[in-house]
Amino acid sequence: MGQPVREYLLTLCVTAAVTYLLTGPVRKFAIAVGAMPEIRARDVHREPTPRLGGIAMFGGLCAGLLVADHLDGLNAVFQSNEPRALLSGAALIWLIGVLDDKFEIDALIKLGGQMIAAGVMVMQGLTILWLPIPGIGSVSLTSWQGTLLTVALVVITINAVNFVDGLDGLAAGMVCIASAAFFMYAYRLWYGYGIEAAAPATLFAAVLMGMCLGFLPHNMHPARIFMGDSGSMLIGLVLAAGAISITGQVDPDAMKLNFGGTRDATHAMLPVFIPLLMPLSIIAIPMADLVLAIVRRTWNGQSPFAADRGHLHHRLLEIGHSHSRAVLIMYFWSALIAFGAVAYSVHSASMWIVLLIVALSAVGLVLLLLPRFTPRTPQWAERFVPPRYRRAPGEPEAVHSLALSEEDEVRGERTPVAAGVSGVNGATAIGPRSRFPDRRKTGASR
Repeated sequence: MGQPVREYLLTLCVTAAVTYLLTGPVRKFAIAVGAMPEIRARDVHREPTPRLGGIAMFGGLCAGLLVADHLDGLNAVFQSNEPRALLSGAALIWLIGVLDDKFEIDALIKLGGQMIAAGVMVMQGLTILWLPIPGIGSVSLTSWQGTLLTVALVVITINAVNFVDGLDGLAAGMVCIASAAFFMYAYRLWYGYGIEAAAPATLFAAVLMGMCLGFLPHNMHPARIFMGDSGSMLIGLVLAAGAISITGQVDPDAMKLNFGGTRDATHAMLPVFIPLLMPLSIIAIPMADLVLAIVRRTWNGQSPFAADRGHLHHRLLEIGHSHSRAVLIMYFWSALIAFGAVAYSVHSASMWIVLLIVALSAVGLVLLLLPRFTPRTPQWAERFVPPRYRRAPGEPEAVHSLALSEEDEVRGERTPVAAGVSGVNGATAIGPRSRFPDRRKTGASR
């Protein structure tokens, strides 16, 4: 097992390095072609920021697949059509995203492009062929059923990731966490149970991690570039492709070797296989945001595709969390759900896993309800954190404990604020908090 891990790690590192190195030139290109839209009402950043980060991410995807094709332990994956199907669908959705980042394509046109990209992958063999159902066994799907289910999963996943892309580093970090959990899940099926059909999904997860890790240094708050729809739709499609591959491509007959029959195998392997629950659980937060957004907009008489400022990350800012803390809270819940599902798939009968998930959920709720809590950076760890989190030389502890002002946080600088005046914790990136109107710094610029 050591050799495949090293080869996956090499693929991940190459993908991350190519993405990271391409992002700088892509940023200059985006500025040159004018892919810097004006600030919209729902945006939380304060100055125009270039998009088109998906160009660098697509370059990382191509580089990762190219390297994997030349590795002895991974080139067998390319004997199937799944990598080619992924690359075809990714190229199409990436092109649509690039055009949208520059020219603002209509939402219905983008939806049609997403369905076409999913259809291209289906035509090349990346589709759901059967579903293992507990107590019944494997249910074969007709061509139309498999196509409809595949297209639906791709469209839902793409839009779930696209909807959550509202804060610096949020979408890339959450998808990276999801792909890490998915990699552990797929790798265990392949090498733990000898199911070779799980190999493509394992490779897709490793490449997706590299794409996100390579882009995150440029996208963390304050972001120097956004991935745009060219990036968010791309990583959503890659995540969906891995879910489709491992859900409907793994042959149920392979389970018979361990459990004697298809029906028994499906029932006994449910905690490990989790056919559709696992892919959905790792994007549970974006999915919940997507569902709530559709219900909210429909209830208000708006189009489900109309943009607004009611997403989960917007609400975190409204209750007083800073930009960085809101992102970290979303990371926490994503990791808890994704890795909790993986842990349950390994030891479904262990009560301590359930208790641990409940305990961590309680910790998450406490952090969620304490927006005015200001984390402290230990003095020994200040060299490892950005300058805005370090204590100024000779700065007293009382001043160091005060929050950043909103404008300084956007610029990434640290400026002490006067006692009794609220900074980011008293006002958010989308406006002053109504509960503390008298604590705003008078005369502060917006």
